[in-house]
Amino acid sequence: MAKEPAVRAMVPPYWEEACRHLMKKDRVMKRLIPQFGDACLQSRGDAFTTLARSIVGQQISVKAAQTVWDRFIELPRRLTPSAVLKLKVDDMRAAGLSARKVEYLVDLALHFDSGAIHVAQWDGMDDEAIIAELVAIRGIGRWTAEMFLIFYLMRPNVLPLDDVGLITGISQSYFSGEPVSRSDAREVAQAWQPYSSVATWYIWRSLDPLPVAY
Repeated sequence: MAKEPAVRAMVPPYWEEACRHLMKKDRVMKRLIPQFGDACLQSRGDAFTTLARSIVGQQISVKAAQTVWDRFIELPRRLTPSAVLKLKVDDMRAAGLSARKVEYLVDLALHFDSGAIHVAQWDGMDDEAIIAELVAIRGIGRWTAEMFLIFYLMRPNVLPLDDVGLITGISQSYFSGEPVSRSDAREVAQAWQPYSSVATWYIWRSLDPLPVAY
C-alpha cells in the first residue's frame, strides 16, 4: 500500500487568542466555545494528498469515499504527483473512481508536477491568490479551495459562504432556525473578524460535536 506522507498534526498558533477575541465580541461564541474544551482545528497530510482526497470524496458518502481512497492509494508505491501520472486509467477506474475523477486527479498531479502550483510561495500569498491557483485545477471549485485554506493552510479568516453546514449553523444559532441568506451570514460574521475560520469551525461543532478532519 502506498504510504501517505506522514506529517505531524499541526495546531494553529493563533487559536487561543482567536477564542478569547470571539468570546468577547459574539454572544453565541461566548456560549459555544467553552463547550468543546481544548479541541481545535488541526492540519494533517501534505498539499497534494489533501486535494486528492477532496476530489475522491466529491458527491459520494464519507464511507464510500474512504473505501475508494483506500483502494486508490494501494496503486502507487508512494502517493506523489509523478507516481499518480504513471498510473493506468483502467487501474484507477477499477479502484472505484469515475472517469471524470480520474481526469481531475491527473490534472491535479500535472499542476503539481509541472510547478504550476506555487506551494513554496503560499506562505507569502493572500487567500484569494491561492484560491485563484487552486480553482484553475479541474474538479476544484471555490468551496474546496476554501476548505483547503482552513484545514491545510490554517488561514485564520476564511468565511466559506457556499458551505451548507455554516449556513445551517448560523440559522440555528443566530436566527432560531429561520432561513438565512448569504448577506445575513456575512453580517453575522462581521463580529468574527479577523478569525472567521475559527468561528466557522465552532459553528460546525454546534451541528456535529466530532471535529471535521480534512
